[in-house]
Amino acid sequence: MATKKILNKKGLEFLEKYVNNASPTGFEAEGQKLWLKYIQPYVEDYFVDAYGTVVGVVNPEAPYKVVLEAHSDEISWFVHYISKEGFIYVRRNGGVDHLIAPSKRVNIHTDSGIVSAVFGWPAIHIRKGDKEPTPNTNNIFLDCGCSSKEEVEELGIQVGDVITYKDEFMVLNKNFFVGRAIDNRIGGFMIAEVARLLKESKTKLPFGLYIVNAVQEEVGLRGAQMIAERISPDVAIVTDVCHDTHTPMISKIAQGDISSGKGPVITRSPAVHNKLYQLLVDTAQKHKIEIQRIAASRATGTDTDAFAYSNSGVPSALISLPLRYMHTTVEMVHRDDVENVIRLILECLKNIKDQHDFRYLT
Repeated sequence: MATKKILNKKGLEFLEKYVNNASPTGFEAEGQKLWLKYIQPYVEDYFVDAYGTVVGVVNPEAPYKVVLEAHSDEISWFVHYISKEGFIYVRRNGGVDHLIAPSKRVNIHTDSGIVSAVFGWPAIHIRKGDKEPTPNTNNIFLDCGCSSKEEVEELGIQVGDVITYKDEFMVLNKNFFVGRAIDNRIGGFMIAEVARLLKESKTKLPFGLYIVNAVQEEVGLRGAQMIAERISPDVAIVTDVCHDTHTPMISKIAQGDISSGKGPVITRSPAVHNKLYQLLVDTAQKHKIEIQRIAASRATGTDTDAFAYSNSGVPSALISLPLRYMHTTVEMVHRDDVENVIRLILECLKNIKDQHDFRYLT
């Protein structure tokens, strides 16, 4: 595996700030502003669609269009019901995990600002035997220190307010980036770094490069679906995360044999175009970038699917980053994998030609 380091201090400072910022599904604006500010010096143009997907463009006049994409939104909760005693019950916004909620600290995002709260839970002393409750979406609740519904409402809290966890970015053992919303804030970071490195190396691409930070992936790939129609690309390379299966209680038979620190993961799936897949594999081999492989049945479950089946069919591929503890507040990715995803994308872009022939039967 290549060992040359390509991450720099400025980029890592951006990553920490970007991960710590809340960008829940449907409310991604503040994170998108941070991302756009970082990427703007490295692109020639940009635009934002009606729902907040941000696109930085290099070589915007070129007729042949290549998309490089990640999604920006994170899982969260909604305020759903406020009891007369002042406790708040919630509903999911995306695939947020109810089992990890008890004892977590949260921010409730109201029209008048952030209100702090905690997910409460009965003490271990009073949970007995077979009747011990398990967390589910009907019994987990928030406590914001109020004693009545009226007091909660006086804080500005309303049904429909979005709720995010407070956990922040950290680095473990110099190798692992850890935080909430690494899925897929790390993808937005990696494609932004590709833009930076293209600019700093003065690389001239023979096509238009559309660097897309899409919204609303966590509720059905909706941002990618919308922006694919607007851009109408010729090729799409999507970045997301997949499961590191070398941690306890995960079946490699069911999930594949994927490990952090062993390189980017290339997916085989009906949505992944065979020629683009092979271009990624050949590029990795040429540049001695170690890769891992995984098979996805029917769909990848990522924005790749939205691009692939848009506009009468767009050759698409998926480069994934092994991630530990997905959809928790301690998601973890290995620094070397981050660097090698960036490196693989960079080298792959250099191998795509103007009007590249991805026709299926040639």
